[in-house]
Amino acid sequence: MAATRLTALWNHPAGPKTIHFWAPAFKWGLSIANIADFTKPTDMISYPQQSTMTATGLIWARYSMVVIPVLRQNLRERTLMAATGIFQLSRKFLAEEFGSEKGEVNKVEKQAA
Repeated sequence: MAATRLTALWNHPAGPKTIHFWAPAFKWGLSIANIADFTKPTDMISYPQQSTMTATGLIWARYSMVVIPVLRQNLRERTLMAATGIFQLSRKFLAEEFGSEKGEVNKVEKQAA
């Protein structure tokens, strides 16, 4: 039974013999790196980089639904890419507008004292 499933995966139109499989597989690395950056200070977050991650994720997620064969792995990966980009952008925006970064609050309190 396992051999049948592996053969079906191998011969699938979006299987490992095609770029439709490997491109999204390697793109997972970008989303994983973005998740790893969730703990970094917000002053190290780049608006252009995260805007590009978000736009790329949204545009190609839409594209993956209209091509034949439908690229479900690509859709999942690009949706995660867009979500992590939006999260990073919101972290940066909130830190700049409201000083929500932990260090920012302490700096303001020290200056007021």
